[in-house]
Amino acid sequence: MYSRDDIGLRALEPDDLHWLYGIENDTELWAISGTVQPYSMELLRRYIERAQEDIHVHKQVRLVVTYRGAACGLVDLYDADFRNRRAGVGIVVEKEFRNLGIAKVALELLAQYAFEHLRLHQLYAEIPDGNTPSIKLFEDAGYHRRCTFKDWIFDGKDYKNVHFYQYIHHVE
Repeated sequence: MYSRDDIGLRALEPDDLHWLYGIENDTELWAISGTVQPYSMELLRRYIERAQEDIHVHKQVRLVVTYRGAACGLVDLYDADFRNRRAGVGIVVEKEFRNLGIAKVALELLAQYAFEHLRLHQLYAEIPDGNTPSIKLFEDAGYHRRCTFKDWIFDGKDYKNVHFYQYIHHVE
């Protein structure tokens, strides 16, 4: 779909089921993703089958991040609002592929897809306070912090502030 150097974005495929199961059921990611219970293989199989359906209907799209052809992460556009031409962004890259510049390129490719293909005007991300690697990633990818939501998420022990970031596409 979209690629640069050894990094690409592609649609979810049926062969991704077991790999996706591992990512979705990684409890370390649940506080960030809002997940509260495990996903079954069957539920994820059905999700992959529906993943090709129109973003205009489901208001979300999930793409696989690849590095040298191997799946290594996911990027999401969620809560797509085509009237106001914006969507939220989420990203996860497997631990062994972090700090290689993959996530930054994946965010740039996602922005290219969102702005050129979907004709969105802005993307946004909500990043928990203390998630320094994600804050740096999004800032390096051109996102700007706009505000902070106090006590926005509960991590099971404490409430955490969340920083709201925007990337606004300016056509020249």
